Formats: sequence, structure tokens, C-alpha cells
Amino acid sequence: MTGNSGRGMVLQERDRHLLRELGTVLRIVDRDQAKTVAGFGSDSRTNRRLRTLADAGLLKRFFLGTRGAGQKAIYSLSHKGAALVGVPHRGLQRRKEEALVADFFVEHQLTVNEFYCALRYRPLLPVGTSFERWQAFYQPITPRSRLIPDGYFVLRRPSRTVAAFVEVDLGHERRDVWRDKVRAYADFAVSGDYERRFGTKQFRVLVITTTERRLASLELTASVITNKIFRFTTLPVFRAHGPSASIWRRTGGGIEENLIEEILL
Repeated sequence: MTGNSGRGMVLQERDRHLLRELGTVLRIVDRDQAKTVAGFGSDSRTNRRLRTLADAGLLKRFFLGTRGAGQKAIYSLSHKGAALVGVPHRGLQRRKEEALVADFFVEHQLTVNEFYCALRYRPLLPVGTSFERWQAFYQPITPRSRLIPDGYFVLRRPSRTVAAFVEVDLGHERRDVWRDKVRAYADFAVSGDYERRFGTKQFRVLVITTTERRLASLELTASVITNKIFRFTTLPVFRAHGPSASIWRRTGGGIEENLIEEILL
């Protein structure tokens, strides 16, 4: 499907797909993520298309990092872009073309996007397993909880469902905040709230953090409350092997599992 968005630009279906993904899941993208999601092709072609979409007022462009060779452009959905494809406007609330020297929200969201893109667009799933859906959250999962997960996905096989929440930790949360989050997930599991809302009985929480030292700290805190829900890995390991590899460390066990295979079996 094509359409004219103004200024003589012909909007392709892949452009619309990118805009929809920004409004429902991603919120922001860098060039590599946009290339993966929309299938733009080469880096240079992706850059040109993103600039065209920004010039047409469908995207807003910002810059992450200090000016110079290390600065990276990131893109967010504009009000115009959201209206065009009929999605909510959840774009980045910053001034257009603003330089974001240290923006923890941006870094965190881009890392969540990494997981989503790896699972949705570059999957290496077991034979017979399909990606069903991803859900982003913008408010607490229950009225009596302050827990807002970074994401939730469902994988499907003919015989059963795999479901997991995703938590990205970049080392900025205090230990007491993490402890409260673990308790909230544990309560969500045993209270019946999860099954009533999502329709399945079991879930895991996949935690991606920065370093082995940080992982050990998060794991220790979680193990005091539960050893049945959480699995941990680090960003370098995740980036090297992908989400479906045997990289997920069981709480208190120290064994790295292929979580998807473990659940499916």
C-alpha cells in the first residue's frame, strides 16, 4: 500500500510499518533498529529514508551523545506520523534536533528494542515455534501494583505457550527498587492475577543487565524472595548469542539454560 503524505512524498507500506511499530512498541529507534524493523536495505538507504520521513514531519530526529563522530541520530514518532497510521502518540518528549548527552530513558528504551528486534525480526527459534505477540506497558499491570514491565512476549507451539516478561537493568535502579519489583512479580504469579489477565498459568521474567557483578547482585536479591521465576543474562552475552540461546541463568542455580527449549519440553 502506498500513499501521499505531503510534500510529494509517496509513503510505502514499510514506512507505515515502521510508524506503527514506533507507536505501539518501540517509541524510538536508531538507524540499525529502523533498518531491521522496516527492511530498508543498506545503511545509506536507511539514513536517506529516515531523513525523508523526518523532513515530511512524520518522524522527529534527535542526537544521542556529544557532537562529532560519536553522535548517533535517533528517531521518534511525531503527532502527524501517529495520526497518519492511527496509533497513539508516544513519541519522545524532547525538542526536535536536540542533542541528548546522557539520557537514561533513551538508553534503556533502545536496549529494550534490541531484545524485541532480536526476537521478532531475527529469530532463531526451535522448529515449530512461532512468535505470536509482544506487549509494551505504559501503566502498572494491576491496579494494586506499581509494576510496569519493560515488555512481555508470547511464543506459540501447537501443544503449548511460552510467555515471559522482559526487564532491562542498566545499573541505575537502587537495590530496594529491584527488591520491590521482584516481590511484585512473585505476587503477580501466586495471586492468580497473571492467569486472569493473560490466560496462561506460568511465566518467566528475563532480566538483561550490564555486567556479571551486577547480575550477581540482582540474582542474590531475587533469590531471597523466589527462585522459580527469574532468569538472568548480561548484555554482552545476549548480543553475542541472541535470546533463544542457552544464556539464561536460573536464580540460585548458576546453570545457563535455553529457556525456550526448557519450557517447551
